[in-house]
Amino acid sequence: MKILEDEIAKRGKVLPGDVLKVGDFVNHKMEMPLLSQMADEVYNHFKDKGITTVLTVEASGIALAILVAERLGVSMSFAKKSKALNADGDVYSAECYSYTRQNTNLIILPKDYLLSSDKVLIVDDFLAVGNATNALRSIVSQAKAQLVGVAIAVEKGFQGGGDKIRKEGIDLLSLAVVDSMENGKLVFRKQ
Repeated sequence: MKILEDEIAKRGKVLPGDVLKVGDFVNHKMEMPLLSQMADEVYNHFKDKGITTVLTVEASGIALAILVAERLGVSMSFAKKSKALNADGDVYSAECYSYTRQNTNLIILPKDYLLSSDKVLIVDDFLAVGNATNALRSIVSQAKAQLVGVAIAVEKGFQGGGDKIRKEGIDLLSLAVVDSMENGKLVFRKQ
């Protein structure tokens, strides 16, 4: 998605440890016109797939997931990174290592929120090695729901997570794929 690539090239910051910071326009402070165009792109790709729910993990992917779910006219749920005191009943859970936070969380989703009859679209802000996406895929599998596809705002292609997912035959739409960030210079994959 050219407009997203242009914004990343102009405003993104390459930090040590192969971290790409886009927090001031994608996932911490959000530029709503840009996010709206991103949601439109995801909607156009997946609109005819019969999706019944959108799934993400807290917190950075929630805004895009909400906009995509709104366009699809379906519900949106997010897996929490810890069990709250008000959580009751059975939950699906999966371990999820955070590349940027360098810690592991047990993400949880109440079983009532994802049914075996659901056709699920996973939406998230970033894909690097695939930890969050794979944890969400585990939750979809535990629910015996059908994974329809995965939509990602920014994929760090050089870390291989997206390529592994594609090799499994999963419909993965990444709006921008960064193939290299060497010496602070961003190189985007032709799509």
